[in-house]
Amino acid sequence: MDDPTYNAAVAAVFKRLVAAVDAVDPDIIEADATPDMVTITAVQNQSKVIVNTQRAVHQIWVAGKSAGIHFTRASDGQWFDDKNQGIELITWIRDCVTAASGIELTL
Repeated sequence: MDDPTYNAAVAAVFKRLVAAVDAVDPDIIEADATPDMVTITAVQNQSKVIVNTQRAVHQIWVAGKSAGIHFTRASDGQWFDDKNQGIELITWIRDCVTAASGIELTL
């Protein structure tokens, strides 16, 4: 994947995340975004889910649930963990947000 394709794919994921968080009561979760990172914070306990670019290797890294996982974009446009465990990016983020805040994020 070339840099422009990677950048557009990441921007789409980040936009989707921020829109989903913005649809939730800001007293429950909130998102802070930059072009390279989205931090989702559970307001009550300050737990965080961090979604970060890994530009050099064209991956997205997610920290949550006491783990950090790298995701690579497949030819069908979905992102899967780079250890071939079948973990899909959006599902993992949703699980991390639920673990941090107790809510299920609609993505």
